[in-house]
Amino acid sequence: MADNFNENNYINETPRSKLRGISTKDISNNNAASSGVFTQRENKGKTMSEKNMSKTKTFNVLPGTKMGILSTEYLEKLTGIAKKHGIPFFKITSAQRLSIVGHEPETAEQIWQELGQKTGPKKPVGIHYIQACPGIKWCKYGRQDSLAMGEKLEKAFGDLPLPAKTKVGISGCPLNCCESYVRDIGLFGKKKGWTLVFGGNGGGCPRIGDIIAENLSDDEAIELIGKCLGFYGKNARRLERTARFMTRTKIEKLQKVVLG
Repeated sequence: MADNFNENNYINETPRSKLRGISTKDISNNNAASSGVFTQRENKGKTMSEKNMSKTKTFNVLPGTKMGILSTEYLEKLTGIAKKHGIPFFKITSAQRLSIVGHEPETAEQIWQELGQKTGPKKPVGIHYIQACPGIKWCKYGRQDSLAMGEKLEKAFGDLPLPAKTKVGISGCPLNCCESYVRDIGLFGKKKGWTLVFGGNGGGCPRIGDIIAENLSDDEAIELIGKCLGFYGKNARRLERTARFMTRTKIEKLQKVVLG
């Protein structure tokens, strides 16, 4: 499943200190921008890591790995591309996505296409990423199928426009490996079903999300998430994340609307 990124997504999840020297002129073309391919120009006032990045001509391609899942066939393809283009290493990001670094900017779109990824159009602001743990199928602690739930949520809400980027964490058990309490939408599994958490954030101003409901089936969880996102979409300010929205919204009001 392709994960189309744009310049705004990159800026939203990158510390300001690392953005000095980046401009729209550094983006090779609109297709590169929508694919998550960015360059960094040389200038004064950079940090040491930025200077090193300029010297090694580091660029990033972020193909959409689906919840961190990499098949053996895909890994073989990555190895071939790395050898062909002289890519020094890959980096798994905290969002369970894949970063490829060290190639030349003119090969960016070619690499993207060789990985079978789309170069556009740009994805609307909405679901930024979905994290999911191995779940009941692959983990001895799992209580619910988090990977299957992740696929269902991607299908249901992947293209839904929202006021701001929205991160999803799905954990198959109460140990919360995917940090469901600090995601805009969090689910974690128990023996009797899913617990839905809304309005969490793990950034510079962290917030523990509010528990909306417990013991939900897959269908009930998806329906309730849709209602929460609908309420958020109608009442949030532009670019207001769910955590900031919930700091000024009483949980009782949200529950009254979505639970009836």
